[in-house]
Amino acid sequence: MLLNDLRDYIASLLELDRFRDYCPNGVQVEGRAEIRRIASGVTASQLLLESATAWNADAILVHHGYFWRNEDAAVTGIKKRRIAHLLHHNVSLLAYHLPLDAHTELGNNAQLGQRLGFMEHGRFGEQGIACYGELTQAQTLAQLTQRIAHSLQRAPLVIGKGDPTIRRIAWCTGAAQGYFEAAIALGVDAFLTGEISEQNVHEAQETGVVFIAAGHHATERYGVQALGTHLAEHCGIEHRYFELENPV
Repeated sequence: MLLNDLRDYIASLLELDRFRDYCPNGVQVEGRAEIRRIASGVTASQLLLESATAWNADAILVHHGYFWRNEDAAVTGIKKRRIAHLLHHNVSLLAYHLPLDAHTELGNNAQLGQRLGFMEHGRFGEQGIACYGELTQAQTLAQLTQRIAHSLQRAPLVIGKGDPTIRRIAWCTGAAQGYFEAAIALGVDAFLTGEISEQNVHEAQETGVVFIAAGHHATERYGVQALGTHLAEHCGIEHRYFELENPV
């Protein structure tokens, strides 16, 4: 498949024109024109680039790419080494941030909800990326915590009193701790995201709404995998996801 055709297909699939983002979505670094193999990973780190090029990937698909708003535009240090690696191997980098969070089927939040057995009732937050709904079956907090730990293969940080029954839940992958107050206003029993800030501890303790920090990387592994699998099935290209452990 031609790179430009792949770019246009993903742009339509993820409805890129709907989003105002903090980074460019789409082809961030241009490589060879024809794509037969695409590697995916959460973040375009040096290790991911090296793993993908060792596999002879023609393109790399990530959630966290480059050129973030307000960052230094100079191509030096880490940024220079990463971009030099891509250019040396003539490999493209495609990155999708908010559009990949928000997609109702392939997105990080949709995929995490499916994985954890959450039934989505609606969306909230910036450009509708966060979800709220309920568990398929009410669980104690201890049971839900165990389920999350087993599914994501890491123990979440849980801030809550006692062992309440959890029925209603809101969630947003990554660094969405700023949505906690909005989740509380929805009347949920618990809110799950990747990261936690100091004030969230007090908010959870004072409202009785449980805050679950399950890991930025751990909660955002599934969108790129779903998108990569979709591309393999619909575009006739080979896909491989590279899981590079990250404790955050």
